[in-house]
Amino acid sequence: MADFATERSNPTGRAPILVASNRGPVSFSIEVDGSLTPRRGGGGLVSGLSAIDDPSSVWVCAALGDADRAAVRRSPEGRLDLGGFDVGGQAVRMLDIDPDTFNRAYNGIANSSLWFVHHLLYDTPFSPLFDERFHRAWESYGAYNAAFAEALAAEAAPGAAVLVQDYHLSLTPALLREMRPDLRIGHFSHTPWAPPEYYRMLPDDVAEAVLAGILGADRAAFLTLRWAFAFADCCEAVLGATVDRDALTVTLSGRTTRLGVHSLGADADFLRSRSHRPDVDARLAALRESVGSSADGTPRRTVVRVDRTELSKNIVRGLLAYRHLLRTRPEWHDRVVHIAFAYPSRHDLPEYREYTAAVERIAQEINDEFGTERWRPLILHVNDDFPRSLAAYRLADVALVNPIRDGMNLVAKEVPVVSDAGCALVLSREAGAHAELADDALVVNPYDIVATADALYRGLNMPAGERADRTKRLADAATVLSPQQWFLDQLRALD
Repeated sequence: MADFATERSNPTGRAPILVASNRGPVSFSIEVDGSLTPRRGGGGLVSGLSAIDDPSSVWVCAALGDADRAAVRRSPEGRLDLGGFDVGGQAVRMLDIDPDTFNRAYNGIANSSLWFVHHLLYDTPFSPLFDERFHRAWESYGAYNAAFAEALAAEAAPGAAVLVQDYHLSLTPALLREMRPDLRIGHFSHTPWAPPEYYRMLPDDVAEAVLAGILGADRAAFLTLRWAFAFADCCEAVLGATVDRDALTVTLSGRTTRLGVHSLGADADFLRSRSHRPDVDARLAALRESVGSSADGTPRRTVVRVDRTELSKNIVRGLLAYRHLLRTRPEWHDRVVHIAFAYPSRHDLPEYREYTAAVERIAQEINDEFGTERWRPLILHVNDDFPRSLAAYRLADVALVNPIRDGMNLVAKEVPVVSDAGCALVLSREAGAHAELADDALVVNPYDIVATADALYRGLNMPAGERADRTKRLADAATVLSPQQWFLDQLRALD
Protein backbone atom coordinates (compact mmCIF):
# COMPACT_ATOMS: atom_id res chain seq x y z
CA MET A 1 0.00 0.00 0.00
CA ALA A 2 2.84 2.34 0.78
CA ASP A 3 4.42 1.54 -2.60
CA PHE A 4 1.20 2.57 -4.32
CA ALA A 5 1.30 5.92 -2.53
CA THR A 6 4.94 6.46 -3.49
CA GLU A 7 4.18 5.81 -7.14
CA ARG A 8 1.54 8.55 -7.06
CA SER A 9 3.56 11.14 -5.14
CA ASN A 10 3.99 14.57 -6.75
CA PRO A 11 5.80 17.82 -6.02
CA THR A 12 2.84 20.15 -6.61
CA GLY A 13 1.36 19.99 -3.10
CA ARG A 14 -1.95 18.92 -4.58
CA ALA A 15 -3.62 15.55 -4.17
CA PRO A 16 -2.66 12.54 -6.32
CA ILE A 17 -5.72 10.61 -5.08
CA LEU A 18 -9.17 12.06 -4.34
CA VAL A 19 -12.52 10.69 -3.21
CA ALA A 20 -15.81 12.56 -3.60
CA SER A 21 -19.02 11.64 -1.81
CA ASN A 22 -22.03 13.41 -0.37
CA ARG A 23 -21.28 12.24 3.18
CA GLY A 24 -17.71 12.51 4.35
CA PRO A 25 -15.64 10.61 6.91
CA VAL A 26 -16.46 13.04 9.72
CA SER A 27 -19.45 15.01 10.99
CA PHE A 28 -19.75 17.61 13.71
CA SER A 29 -21.95 18.47 16.66
CA ILE A 30 -22.14 21.83 18.44
CA GLU A 31 -21.59 21.68 22.19
CA VAL A 32 -23.23 23.94 24.78
CA ASP A 33 -20.13 26.15 24.93
CA GLY A 34 -20.16 26.58 21.14
CA SER A 35 -17.23 24.24 20.50
CA LEU A 36 -17.40 21.72 17.68
CA THR A 37 -16.92 18.01 18.29
CA PRO A 38 -15.99 15.82 15.30
CA ARG A 39 -17.32 12.29 15.06
CA ARG A 40 -15.69 9.74 12.82
CA GLY A 41 -18.00 7.94 10.40
CA GLY A 42 -18.02 4.29 9.45
CA GLY A 43 -18.76 2.17 6.41
CA GLY A 44 -16.87 0.79 3.47
CA LEU A 45 -15.62 4.11 2.12
CA VAL A 46 -14.04 5.16 5.42
CA SER A 47 -12.44 1.75 5.83
CA GLY A 48 -11.37 1.72 2.20
CA LEU A 49 -9.63 5.08 2.24
CA SER A 50 -7.55 3.94 5.20
CA ALA A 51 -5.79 1.62 2.75
CA ILE A 52 -4.09 4.60 1.09
CA ASP A 53 -0.84 5.39 2.84
CA ASP A 54 -0.63 8.93 1.49
CA PRO A 55 -1.38 11.96 3.68
CA SER A 56 -1.85 14.16 0.62
CA SER A 57 -4.95 12.29 -0.57
CA VAL A 58 -8.10 14.38 -0.21
CA TRP A 59 -11.72 13.50 0.52
CA VAL A 60 -14.24 16.04 -0.81
CA CYS A 61 -17.68 15.96 0.80
CA ALA A 62 -20.66 18.18 1.63
CA ALA A 63 -21.58 19.86 4.89
CA LEU A 64 -24.78 18.15 6.02
CA GLY A 65 -25.95 20.48 8.79
CA ASP A 66 -25.30 23.65 10.78
CA ALA A 67 -22.46 22.15 12.80
CA ASP A 68 -20.68 20.95 9.65
CA ARG A 69 -21.09 24.40 8.08
CA ALA A 70 -19.65 26.04 11.19
CA ALA A 71 -16.61 23.76 10.92
CA VAL A 72 -16.19 24.71 7.25
CA ARG A 73 -16.27 28.41 8.10
CA ARG A 74 -13.48 27.86 10.64
CA SER A 75 -11.28 26.05 8.11
CA PRO A 76 -9.30 27.62 5.24
CA GLU A 77 -11.16 26.87 1.98
CA GLY A 78 -13.10 24.20 3.85
CA ARG A 79 -10.04 22.07 4.55
CA LEU A 80 -10.93 20.61 7.93
CA ASP A 81 -7.46 19.17 8.45
CA LEU A 82 -6.02 22.69 8.11
CA GLY A 83 -8.63 24.11 10.49
CA GLY A 84 -7.29 22.33 13.54
CA PHE A 85 -9.89 19.54 13.57
CA ASP A 86 -9.13 15.89 14.23
CA VAL A 87 -10.32 14.14 11.09
CA GLY A 88 -8.43 10.89 11.54
CA GLY A 89 -5.24 11.95 9.82
CA GLN A 90 -6.93 12.49 6.45
CA ALA A 91 -7.21 15.62 4.37
CA VAL A 92 -10.90 16.53 4.09
CA ARG A 93 -12.40 19.39 2.09
CA MET A 94 -16.00 19.97 3.12
CA LEU A 95 -18.24 22.10 0.90
CA ASP A 96 -20.62 24.64 2.41
CA ILE A 97 -23.28 24.46 -0.31
CA ASP A 98 -26.25 26.79 0.13
CA PRO A 99 -28.70 24.87 2.37
CA ASP A 100 -31.68 25.35 0.02
CA THR A 101 -29.63 24.24 -2.98
CA PHE A 102 -28.37 21.23 -1.02
CA ASN A 103 -31.86 20.27 0.13
CA ARG A 104 -33.33 20.45 -3.37
CA ALA A 105 -30.45 18.45 -4.82
CA TYR A 106 -30.32 15.86 -2.05
CA ASN A 107 -34.00 15.38 -1.24
CA GLY A 108 -35.64 16.63 -4.42
CA ILE A 109 -33.47 14.74 -6.92
CA ALA A 110 -31.07 12.24 -5.36
CA ASN A 111 -33.38 10.68 -2.78
CA SER A 112 -36.84 11.42 -4.21
CA SER A 113 -36.09 10.70 -7.86
CA LEU A 114 -32.87 8.84 -8.66
CA TRP A 115 -33.15 6.56 -5.62
CA PHE A 116 -36.78 5.79 -6.43
CA VAL A 117 -35.99 5.02 -10.07
CA HIS A 118 -33.07 2.69 -9.37
CA HIS A 119 -34.97 0.82 -6.66
CA LEU A 120 -38.18 0.62 -8.77
CA LEU A 121 -40.16 2.22 -5.96
CA TYR A 122 -42.61 4.54 -7.66
CA ASP A 123 -46.33 4.09 -7.08
CA THR A 124 -46.88 4.80 -10.76
CA PRO A 125 -50.59 5.71 -10.75
CA PHE A 126 -49.65 8.69 -8.56
CA SER A 127 -45.92 9.30 -8.95
CA PRO A 128 -43.57 10.53 -10.26
CA LEU A 129 -44.77 14.05 -11.09
CA PHE A 130 -42.10 15.99 -12.95
CA ASP A 131 -43.47 19.49 -12.48
CA GLU A 132 -41.91 22.94 -12.06
CA ARG A 133 -40.76 22.07 -8.56
CA PHE A 134 -38.86 19.07 -9.87
CA HIS A 135 -37.14 21.07 -12.59
CA ARG A 136 -36.08 23.71 -10.07
CA ALA A 137 -34.63 20.91 -7.95
CA TRP A 138 -32.84 19.58 -11.03
CA GLU A 139 -31.13 22.95 -11.48
CA SER A 140 -29.97 22.73 -7.86
CA TYR A 141 -28.67 19.21 -8.48
CA GLY A 142 -26.58 20.61 -11.32
CA ALA A 143 -25.21 23.38 -9.08
CA TYR A 144 -24.45 20.87 -6.33
CA ASN A 145 -22.51 18.64 -8.73
CA ALA A 146 -20.68 21.64 -10.17
CA ALA A 147 -19.50 22.63 -6.68
CA PHE A 148 -17.95 19.19 -6.28
CA ALA A 149 -16.34 19.30 -9.72
CA GLU A 150 -14.79 22.71 -9.01
CA ALA A 151 -13.41 21.59 -5.66
CA LEU A 152 -11.95 18.41 -7.13
CA ALA A 153 -10.38 20.34 -10.00
CA ALA A 154 -8.76 22.73 -7.53
CA GLU A 155 -7.40 19.98 -5.26
CA ALA A 156 -6.19 17.48 -7.86
CA ALA A 157 -2.57 17.14 -8.91
CA PRO A 158 -1.81 16.67 -12.62
CA GLY A 159 -2.93 13.20 -13.69
CA ALA A 160 -4.53 12.50 -10.33
CA ALA A 161 -6.96 9.62 -9.74
CA VAL A 162 -10.46 10.73 -8.68
CA LEU A 163 -13.06 8.29 -7.37
CA VAL A 164 -16.57 9.81 -7.44
CA GLN A 165 -19.17 8.00 -5.37
CA ASP A 166 -22.82 7.27 -6.00
CA TYR A 167 -26.03 8.70 -7.42
CA HIS A 168 -25.68 12.03 -5.63
CA LEU A 169 -22.77 12.89 -7.93
CA SER A 170 -23.78 11.44 -11.28
CA LEU A 171 -23.06 14.68 -13.18
CA THR A 172 -19.67 15.31 -11.57
CA PRO A 173 -17.47 13.10 -13.81
CA ALA A 174 -18.44 14.90 -17.03
CA LEU A 175 -18.21 18.35 -15.40
CA LEU A 176 -14.78 17.50 -13.99
CA ARG A 177 -13.65 16.10 -17.32
CA GLU A 178 -14.36 19.46 -18.96
CA MET A 179 -12.32 21.30 -16.34
CA ARG A 180 -9.45 18.83 -16.02
CA PRO A 181 -9.10 16.44 -18.98
CA ASP A 182 -5.77 15.25 -17.54
CA LEU A 183 -7.42 13.48 -14.62
CA ARG A 184 -8.22 9.78 -14.35
CA ILE A 185 -11.82 9.64 -13.17
CA GLY A 186 -13.84 6.74 -11.82
CA HIS A 187 -17.48 6.67 -10.75
CA PHE A 188 -18.94 4.03 -8.44
CA SER A 189 -22.67 3.32 -8.04
CA HIS A 190 -23.62 1.89 -4.64
CA THR A 191 -27.24 1.37 -5.71
CA PRO A 192 -28.84 -0.92 -8.26
CA TRP A 193 -29.34 0.45 -11.76
CA ALA A 194 -32.81 0.54 -13.29
CA PRO A 195 -33.64 -1.30 -16.53
CA PRO A 196 -34.25 1.00 -19.52
CA GLU A 197 -38.04 0.74 -19.51
CA TYR A 198 -38.15 1.97 -15.90
CA TYR A 199 -35.26 4.39 -16.14
CA ARG A 200 -37.01 6.20 -19.00
CA MET A 201 -39.67 7.43 -16.62
CA LEU A 202 -37.24 10.25 -15.91
CA PRO A 203 -37.66 13.33 -18.14
CA ASP A 204 -35.68 12.76 -21.33
CA ASP A 205 -33.16 15.52 -20.67
CA VAL A 206 -32.56 14.31 -17.11
CA ALA A 207 -32.19 10.67 -18.16
CA GLU A 208 -29.66 11.66 -20.81
CA ALA A 209 -27.72 13.99 -18.52
CA VAL A 210 -27.30 11.40 -15.75
CA LEU A 211 -25.94 8.80 -18.17
CA ALA A 212 -23.71 11.27 -19.99
CA GLY A 213 -22.47 12.58 -16.66
CA ILE A 214 -21.27 9.15 -15.54
CA LEU A 215 -19.82 8.45 -18.98
CA GLY A 216 -17.52 11.41 -18.36
CA ALA A 217 -15.55 8.97 -16.21
CA ASP A 218 -12.85 6.72 -17.59
CA ARG A 219 -14.46 3.90 -15.67
CA ALA A 220 -17.96 3.38 -14.26
CA ALA A 221 -18.16 0.65 -11.63
CA PHE A 222 -20.99 -1.24 -9.92
CA LEU A 223 -21.54 -3.74 -7.12
CA THR A 224 -22.70 -6.55 -9.41
CA LEU A 225 -22.53 -7.44 -13.08
CA ARG A 226 -26.33 -7.21 -13.21
CA TRP A 227 -26.26 -3.49 -12.40
CA ALA A 228 -23.40 -2.86 -14.83
CA PHE A 229 -25.36 -4.47 -17.66
CA ALA A 230 -28.46 -2.47 -16.75
CA PHE A 231 -26.44 0.75 -16.98
CA ALA A 232 -25.08 -0.31 -20.37
CA ASP A 233 -28.60 -1.13 -21.57
CA CYS A 234 -29.75 2.37 -20.59
CA CYS A 235 -26.82 3.98 -22.39
CA GLU A 236 -27.72 2.03 -25.52
CA ALA A 237 -31.46 2.71 -25.33
CA VAL A 238 -31.41 6.35 -24.20
CA LEU A 239 -28.20 7.74 -25.71
CA GLY A 240 -27.70 5.44 -28.69
CA ALA A 241 -24.28 4.52 -27.30
CA THR A 242 -22.33 1.53 -28.60
CA VAL A 243 -22.05 -1.21 -25.98
CA ASP A 244 -19.60 -4.12 -25.96
CA ARG A 245 -20.89 -6.47 -23.29
CA ASP A 246 -17.95 -8.86 -23.61
CA ALA A 247 -15.36 -6.12 -23.18
CA LEU A 248 -17.60 -4.21 -20.73
CA THR A 249 -17.31 -0.87 -22.53
CA VAL A 250 -19.69 1.91 -23.54
CA THR A 251 -18.69 4.25 -26.38
CA LEU A 252 -20.41 7.59 -26.95
CA SER A 253 -19.31 10.27 -29.43
CA GLY A 254 -15.98 8.54 -29.96
CA ARG A 255 -15.11 8.27 -26.28
CA THR A 256 -15.09 4.94 -24.43
CA THR A 257 -15.89 4.35 -20.78
CA ARG A 258 -14.91 1.03 -19.25
CA LEU A 259 -17.34 -0.71 -16.90
CA GLY A 260 -16.23 -2.53 -13.78
CA VAL A 261 -17.66 -4.69 -11.01
CA HIS A 262 -16.45 -4.57 -7.40
CA SER A 263 -18.48 -6.42 -4.82
CA LEU A 264 -18.07 -4.84 -1.39
CA GLY A 265 -17.32 -7.38 1.32
CA ALA A 266 -17.80 -7.30 5.07
CA ASP A 267 -14.95 -6.02 7.23
CA ALA A 268 -14.37 -9.30 9.05
CA ASP A 269 -11.60 -8.22 11.42
CA PHE A 270 -13.50 -5.16 12.60
CA LEU A 271 -16.82 -6.98 12.99
CA ARG A 272 -15.41 -9.92 14.93
CA SER A 273 -13.46 -7.66 17.25
CA ARG A 274 -16.21 -5.09 17.77
CA SER A 275 -18.94 -7.68 18.34
CA HIS A 276 -17.21 -9.07 21.44
CA ARG A 277 -16.67 -5.86 23.36
CA PRO A 278 -18.37 -5.43 26.74
CA ASP A 279 -21.11 -3.10 25.46
CA VAL A 280 -22.18 -5.73 22.92
CA ASP A 281 -22.03 -8.49 25.53
CA ALA A 282 -24.30 -6.42 27.79
CA ARG A 283 -26.84 -5.88 25.03
CA LEU A 284 -26.71 -9.56 24.10
CA ALA A 285 -27.59 -10.47 27.68
CA ALA A 286 -30.47 -7.99 27.62
CA LEU A 287 -31.79 -9.38 24.33
CA ARG A 288 -31.63 -12.95 25.65
CA GLU A 289 -33.62 -11.88 28.69
CA SER A 290 -36.21 -10.16 26.49
CA VAL A 291 -36.54 -13.23 24.27
CA GLY A 292 -36.84 -15.57 27.23
CA SER A 293 -37.81 -19.22 27.28
CA SER A 294 -40.92 -21.14 26.30
CA ALA A 295 -43.25 -22.81 28.81
CA ASP A 296 -41.09 -25.95 28.92
CA GLY A 297 -37.97 -23.91 29.71
CA THR A 298 -36.41 -24.16 26.25
CA PRO A 299 -34.78 -20.91 25.05
CA ARG A 300 -36.90 -19.38 22.32
CA ARG A 301 -35.56 -19.21 18.77
CA THR A 302 -35.00 -15.84 17.10
CA VAL A 303 -35.69 -14.32 13.70
CA VAL A 304 -33.62 -11.14 13.34
CA ARG A 305 -33.67 -8.27 10.90
CA VAL A 306 -31.58 -5.08 11.07
CA ASP A 307 -32.47 -2.35 8.61
CA ARG A 308 -33.05 1.33 8.14
CA THR A 309 -36.69 2.16 7.46
CA GLU A 310 -36.06 2.67 3.76
CA LEU A 311 -38.86 1.75 1.40
CA SER A 312 -36.55 -0.61 -0.49
CA LYS A 313 -35.85 -2.74 2.59
CA ASN A 314 -39.33 -4.31 2.49
CA ILE A 315 -39.82 -4.37 6.25
CA VAL A 316 -43.63 -4.39 6.02
CA ARG A 317 -43.74 -7.56 3.93
CA GLY A 318 -41.22 -9.15 6.27
CA LEU A 319 -43.53 -8.49 9.21
CA LEU A 320 -46.50 -9.84 7.28
CA ALA A 321 -44.52 -12.99 6.46
CA TYR A 322 -43.76 -13.49 10.15
CA ARG A 323 -47.45 -13.00 10.95
CA HIS A 324 -48.33 -15.60 8.31
CA LEU A 325 -45.86 -18.01 9.92
CA LEU A 326 -47.56 -17.60 13.30
CA ARG A 327 -51.02 -17.97 11.79
CA THR A 328 -50.22 -21.14 9.84
CA ARG A 329 -47.60 -22.78 12.10
CA PRO A 330 -49.15 -22.57 15.57
CA GLU A 331 -46.58 -25.03 16.90
CA TRP A 332 -44.16 -22.06 16.91
CA HIS A 333 -46.29 -20.03 19.30
CA ASP A 334 -44.30 -19.29 22.44
CA ARG A 335 -41.20 -20.78 20.78
CA VAL A 336 -39.97 -17.93 18.55
CA VAL A 337 -39.42 -14.18 18.80
CA HIS A 338 -38.88 -11.81 15.90
CA ILE A 339 -36.33 -9.13 16.79
CA ALA A 340 -36.81 -6.32 14.27
CA PHE A 341 -34.58 -3.26 14.25
CA ALA A 342 -35.99 -0.59 11.94
CA TYR A 343 -33.83 2.46 12.35
CA PRO A 344 -35.04 5.90 11.17
CA SER A 345 -34.12 7.00 7.67
CA ARG A 346 -34.91 10.12 5.64
CA HIS A 347 -37.75 11.32 7.84
CA ASP A 348 -37.76 14.62 6.03
CA LEU A 349 -39.54 12.77 3.21
CA PRO A 350 -43.26 12.05 3.84
CA GLU A 351 -43.11 8.61 2.22
CA TYR A 352 -40.59 7.48 4.81
CA ARG A 353 -42.54 8.85 7.75
CA GLU A 354 -45.64 7.01 6.53
CA TYR A 355 -43.66 3.81 6.03
CA THR A 356 -42.20 3.95 9.54
CA ALA A 357 -45.70 4.43 10.93
CA ALA A 358 -46.88 1.36 8.99
CA VAL A 359 -44.02 -0.73 10.40
CA GLU A 360 -44.91 0.28 13.96
CA ARG A 361 -48.63 -0.35 13.40
CA ILE A 362 -48.17 -3.86 11.99
CA ALA A 363 -45.70 -4.77 14.73
CA GLN A 364 -48.28 -3.78 17.33
CA GLU A 365 -50.98 -5.77 15.54
CA ILE A 366 -48.80 -8.90 15.65
CA ASN A 367 -48.20 -8.54 19.37
CA ASP A 368 -51.90 -7.85 19.98
CA GLU A 369 -52.98 -10.91 17.97
CA PHE A 370 -50.50 -13.47 19.30
CA GLY A 371 -48.92 -12.12 22.44
CA THR A 372 -49.59 -13.65 25.84
CA GLU A 373 -48.76 -12.70 29.37
CA ARG A 374 -45.43 -14.50 29.12
CA TRP A 375 -44.67 -14.31 25.38
CA ARG A 376 -44.08 -11.19 23.30
CA PRO A 377 -43.71 -12.52 19.75
CA LEU A 378 -42.17 -9.39 18.25
CA ILE A 379 -39.59 -6.97 19.66
CA LEU A 380 -39.31 -3.78 17.60
CA HIS A 381 -36.61 -1.15 18.11
CA VAL A 382 -36.57 2.08 16.10
CA ASN A 383 -33.64 3.80 17.86
CA ASP A 384 -30.28 3.25 16.20
CA ASP A 385 -27.87 1.29 18.38
CA PHE A 386 -24.91 -0.35 16.63
CA PRO A 387 -23.76 -2.50 19.57
CA ARG A 388 -27.32 -3.81 19.91
CA SER A 389 -27.35 -4.67 16.20
CA LEU A 390 -24.15 -6.66 16.60
CA ALA A 391 -25.66 -8.44 19.61
CA ALA A 392 -28.67 -9.40 17.49
CA TYR A 393 -26.34 -10.69 14.76
CA ARG A 394 -24.71 -12.98 17.31
CA LEU A 395 -28.04 -14.20 18.68
CA ALA A 396 -29.94 -14.81 15.42
CA ASP A 397 -31.12 -18.30 14.53
CA VAL A 398 -32.63 -16.92 11.31
CA ALA A 399 -31.73 -13.63 9.63
CA LEU A 400 -34.32 -12.05 7.35
CA VAL A 401 -32.93 -9.89 4.53
CA ASN A 402 -35.73 -9.41 2.01
CA PRO A 403 -35.24 -6.10 0.16
CA ILE A 404 -37.35 -5.23 -2.85
CA ARG A 405 -34.10 -4.22 -4.49
CA ASP A 406 -30.65 -3.50 -3.10
CA GLY A 407 -27.29 -2.64 -4.59
CA MET A 408 -25.55 -5.09 -2.25
CA ASN A 409 -26.92 -5.30 1.34
CA LEU A 410 -24.08 -5.68 3.80
CA VAL A 411 -26.32 -6.96 6.60
CA ALA A 412 -26.63 -10.22 4.64
CA LYS A 413 -22.83 -10.48 4.73
CA GLU A 414 -22.28 -9.23 8.26
CA VAL A 415 -24.63 -11.60 10.11
CA PRO A 416 -22.79 -14.82 9.09
CA VAL A 417 -19.45 -13.24 10.05
CA VAL A 418 -20.66 -12.35 13.57
CA SER A 419 -23.04 -15.26 14.31
CA ASP A 420 -22.17 -17.23 17.45
CA ALA A 421 -23.85 -20.57 16.73
CA GLY A 422 -24.78 -20.37 13.06
CA CYS A 423 -27.65 -18.63 11.36
CA ALA A 424 -30.00 -19.50 8.50
CA LEU A 425 -30.09 -16.60 6.03
CA VAL A 426 -33.41 -15.86 4.30
CA LEU A 427 -32.33 -13.67 1.38
CA SER A 428 -34.19 -11.80 -1.34
CA ARG A 429 -33.14 -12.66 -4.87
CA GLU A 430 -33.26 -8.90 -5.58
CA ALA A 431 -30.38 -8.10 -3.22
CA GLY A 432 -27.02 -7.63 -4.89
CA ALA A 433 -25.56 -10.02 -2.30
CA HIS A 434 -27.68 -12.78 -3.85
CA ALA A 435 -25.08 -13.17 -6.60
CA GLU A 436 -22.50 -14.37 -4.04
CA LEU A 437 -24.58 -15.89 -1.24
CA ALA A 438 -27.42 -17.69 -3.04
CA ASP A 439 -25.96 -21.19 -2.74
CA ASP A 440 -26.12 -21.21 1.05
CA ALA A 441 -29.07 -18.89 1.66
CA LEU A 442 -32.80 -19.59 1.60
CA VAL A 443 -33.69 -17.45 -1.41
CA VAL A 444 -37.09 -15.77 -1.68
CA ASN A 445 -39.14 -13.59 -3.99
CA PRO A 446 -39.43 -10.44 -1.83
CA TYR A 447 -43.03 -9.84 -2.87
CA ASP A 448 -44.22 -13.35 -1.91
CA ILE A 449 -45.25 -13.26 1.74
CA VAL A 450 -46.28 -16.94 1.84
CA ALA A 451 -42.99 -18.12 0.33
CA THR A 452 -41.06 -15.89 2.75
CA ALA A 453 -42.99 -17.37 5.68
CA ASP A 454 -42.15 -20.86 4.39
CA ALA A 455 -38.46 -19.88 4.22
CA LEU A 456 -38.59 -18.65 7.82
CA TYR A 457 -40.12 -21.99 8.80
CA ARG A 458 -37.34 -23.87 6.99
CA GLY A 459 -34.73 -21.72 8.71
CA LEU A 460 -36.22 -22.29 12.16
CA ASN A 461 -36.29 -26.04 11.55
CA MET A 462 -32.82 -26.26 10.01
CA PRO A 463 -30.57 -28.67 11.95
CA ALA A 464 -27.84 -26.97 13.96
CA GLY A 465 -25.06 -28.66 12.02
CA GLU A 466 -26.44 -27.55 8.69
CA ARG A 467 -26.88 -24.00 9.96
CA ALA A 468 -23.28 -23.92 11.17
CA ASP A 469 -21.92 -25.29 7.89
CA ARG A 470 -23.94 -22.85 5.79
CA THR A 471 -22.91 -19.95 8.02
CA LYS A 472 -19.21 -20.74 7.60
CA ARG A 473 -19.54 -20.83 3.82
CA LEU A 474 -21.59 -17.62 3.83
CA ALA A 475 -18.97 -15.89 5.98
CA ASP A 476 -16.19 -17.05 3.67
CA ALA A 477 -18.04 -15.68 0.64
CA ALA A 478 -18.90 -12.44 2.44
CA THR A 479 -15.30 -11.60 3.29
CA VAL A 480 -13.53 -12.37 0.02
CA LEU A 481 -13.06 -8.67 -0.72
CA SER A 482 -12.36 -6.41 2.24
CA PRO A 483 -13.39 -2.73 2.08
CA GLN A 484 -9.71 -1.82 1.81
CA GLN A 485 -9.11 -4.14 -1.14
CA TRP A 486 -12.42 -3.07 -2.71
CA PHE A 487 -11.19 0.52 -2.71
CA LEU A 488 -7.67 -0.25 -3.92
CA ASP A 489 -9.01 -2.40 -6.77
CA GLN A 490 -11.04 0.55 -8.04
CA LEU A 491 -8.03 2.81 -7.79
CA ARG A 492 -5.66 0.48 -9.58
CA ALA A 493 -8.25 -0.20 -12.30
CA LEU A 494 -7.96 3.44 -13.38
CA ASP A 495 -4.49 2.59 -14.67
